[in-house]
Amino acid sequence: MPRPLPDRAATFVREVRSFTDEHIVPLEPKLGALGFVGLKPELDRLRDEVKKRGLWLPFLPTEVGGQGLSLLEYAHVSEALGRSPVAHYVFNCQAPDVGNMELLHLFGTDAQKAQYLLPLARGEIRSSFGMTEPEHAGSNPVWLSTRARKDGSDYVIDGHKWFTTGFEGSSFCIVMAVTDPDAPAHMRASQILVPTSTPGLRMVRNLPVMGEAGGDWASHAEIVLEGVRVPQDHRLGPEGAGFMLAQERLGPGRIHHAMRWIGVAERCLELLCQYAIRRELAPGKPLATRDTVQAWIAESRAEIDASRLLVLDAAEQMDREGQHAARDAISVVKFYVANMLDRVMDRALQVHGGLGMLDDTPIAWWYRHERAARIYDGPDEVHKASLAKRILARHGMKKRE
Repeated sequence: MPRPLPDRAATFVREVRSFTDEHIVPLEPKLGALGFVGLKPELDRLRDEVKKRGLWLPFLPTEVGGQGLSLLEYAHVSEALGRSPVAHYVFNCQAPDVGNMELLHLFGTDAQKAQYLLPLARGEIRSSFGMTEPEHAGSNPVWLSTRARKDGSDYVIDGHKWFTTGFEGSSFCIVMAVTDPDAPAHMRASQILVPTSTPGLRMVRNLPVMGEAGGDWASHAEIVLEGVRVPQDHRLGPEGAGFMLAQERLGPGRIHHAMRWIGVAERCLELLCQYAIRRELAPGKPLATRDTVQAWIAESRAEIDASRLLVLDAAEQMDREGQHAARDAISVVKFYVANMLDRVMDRALQVHGGLGMLDDTPIAWWYRHERAARIYDGPDEVHKASLAKRILARHGMKKRE
């Protein structure tokens, strides 16, 4: 069993949950009507209130303006924030900024931290992350066509990216590009900080996700880099360390995502139960009396609780032993929790009937956006195969070419 939270962290989580339910959840009907861009002024006012209450940026150390929570402690916060589609943004914990801040904190130079990390931590700017390419399988992150060649003291970057999260409105993008095509596969690429105002960098479009293009933070862009010139001192970490940095970013990120998914699932189950009680099939016969609905509720409760224990155990392993030692647990939570979320969302939508298809509740928004949980940060099939191979190796199976 995961160890109990210290009193300070437990209090912090309760305050985050209370703020989310009291101030953010009531704005959700406007999200359906206005979209993220239309709702952003109200969300930014809530950001100011979060700062005043000392709840801002819980996952980063205090020296850069955060609250210094451990990964296990922040996992509980991420679940609380998962209760609303926009709560992570209000607390400055939204993807991809959260992962980019962690990378900059761990691997950025003093100059990079001053120019990019600190304004990002203060919520003054936003960032994006460009790794995936439409020409190659996203499940193979070492297969990239984007190139960064040296020219004097600069890199000149040419490439094509998509699913570049939050590109619209961002101040910079961390771009994964091959800097040494002759190096071993996992040492070919580097990560480079590219200001989005740099000539040659342009957004082709925001990708419509199941019909919703999104905007600003809540969007995924297709971008093109043509002769984009940036100084070599904008490289993040050592040359050729792009894959290693991506793994450093994705390990904690998978914990963040998985606990957010649990928050989403908890809220979907609450909405399911509330609607099942008040929606009558006939006078005096609410949906909640149906055997099938009751079975869905019981199954959802069991699956959510099991998922939470798995994720908290993985987070505790990472805090205690590091990411490499916890890689089996990380793979398990990635595919198990993503599939649990799919099932619980689907049950909630089904119980709501036609209403579930509308944006009158957050279920439809989550259904559009969170189906990708089984794809991003490594598709389920890759995690299952990797986990199975490690287990088989411990039983004596030899590696085959």
